[in-house]
Amino acid sequence: MNELVKFENYLRAHGQKMTRPRRVILEAFLGTEGHLTIDDILREAKKIDAGIGQATVFRTIRLIASAGLAREALQEDGARTFEHLADHPHHDHLLCVGCGKVIEFLNPSIEKEQQNIFAQYGFEPRGHMMELLGLCPECQAKERGEH
Repeated sequence: MNELVKFENYLRAHGQKMTRPRRVILEAFLGTEGHLTIDDILREAKKIDAGIGQATVFRTIRLIASAGLAREALQEDGARTFEHLADHPHHDHLLCVGCGKVIEFLNPSIEKEQQNIFAQYGFEPRGHMMELLGLCPECQAKERGEH
């Protein structure tokens, strides 16, 4: 089932409708890779429909995330970013607190330990998010005064 159908089904199940602005924002969001801010999504949506506003993007991206089509991440500076989950296998993130660079990684040992923790506490897994915060090599060099 494609993302548009999933989103429409989610909206219908929650007593809402697929509007043109919602469709434009979903299309803009899914058409862009990476970790996007609301402003990034707004810029892409305006390429399709110049009448799209920031508040509409904010409300719609929350619905898209609630429908299971996006993941929200909070960066060290408080900025929120979103990435779409379409055709993306699970992964975790390294986040540089200096420049905001995000590196995606997958570590089978960490995944196995997370499953052990779920079992230890009797939880049924429904997903997880892991972000490791640190300084990338470039920011470390800047901090040491190297250029």
